[in-house]
Amino acid sequence: MSRVLVAMSGGVDSSVAAAILVEAGHDVIGVTMKTFCYSDTPSHGKTCCGLDGITDAKRVAGALGIPHYVFDVEEDFTRDVVDDFVHEYAQGRTPNPCVRCNGNTKFRDLMRRGRALGCDRIASGHYVRAAHDETGTSLLRGRDHAKDQAYFLWGLPRELLPRLAFPVGELTKDEVRARARSLELVTADKPESQEICFVPTGDYRDLLRKRLGTHPALEAGSIVTSSGDVVGEHAGYAGFTVGQRKGLGGGSPEPLFVLEIRAESREVVVGTHDELFRDEVQVGEVNWLTDQPPVGAAVRVQLRSRAPAVTATVEAAGDELTVSLWDPQAAVTPGQSAVFFDGDRLLGGGRIIAARITAAGGSGTAS
Repeated sequence: MSRVLVAMSGGVDSSVAAAILVEAGHDVIGVTMKTFCYSDTPSHGKTCCGLDGITDAKRVAGALGIPHYVFDVEEDFTRDVVDDFVHEYAQGRTPNPCVRCNGNTKFRDLMRRGRALGCDRIASGHYVRAAHDETGTSLLRGRDHAKDQAYFLWGLPRELLPRLAFPVGELTKDEVRARARSLELVTADKPESQEICFVPTGDYRDLLRKRLGTHPALEAGSIVTSSGDVVGEHAGYAGFTVGQRKGLGGGSPEPLFVLEIRAESREVVVGTHDELFRDEVQVGEVNWLTDQPPVGAAVRVQLRSRAPAVTATVEAAGDELTVSLWDPQAAVTPGQSAVFFDGDRLLGGGRIIAARITAAGGSGTAS
């Protein structure tokens, strides 16, 4: 059996992941990553990433009879995740910090520190499966597709894949909670956090105001139609994302949605639901987890964390990809991820730079 470092957030999924490995006879070490300073935000203590998360992880580790450590990764996390989050909103894009954390901070740092503790594998409570065969290691969607988290893991360093374990990937959420209850773990019925861990108030704009100060992203600008007509005013384009309907004012005979954010002119472009659709997506910061990237091939691509995967053709253009969607999709959002699959197998992904419509029936670009 191997020595395994388990990332324990203080939630039920990572608690059960550690328990499964202990039951299998592995030498398990639990670790919680302290990513942010919460000393002035006591209301944030109840989430998995807050101080109570550290306490709960330590209590679970004690119940399982394994050592537990807290790694302070605040400096790396701030550089890789928080700074990127603020920069993306300042540019009029909508980032996904969990993708950045997994690809840039969490697993890289755990592997480095785990080796120092004599660990040869890293485990987490993500709902995803690792498949090992003679060709290498692939990541597969979690067995419970309702909880599947493969979308968030496309940025993992490929060389780490053989060293990763996801013990709850074969289970459903109900099975995980039942397992935790049977073991009488304190996290068994702990609710899931829907917050961004470094936004203790629950409003990301509070963080932007603190980090950006006086910035065009937080200044007033015009709400305009795709034809250039001014239909309102906003208090800062950082408060909007493509596809958003709320906060656009009234007076229109039909509902309006955000089509585009133009940071250079501080304009928020709005239009009808039909105008939201795009069929070509430009993707950058690409990371492949396979020997044979599907360039020139038809694949399934997922464009939002809870959106279904759709069929598309991928073409390379330098360091970027052009993804042609077979059927136009609504609210393709710059800053979010385009993640590629072959069935359940995760092939890789990248960050959406821009989207446009090329088929008859619409026009415009979201960038």
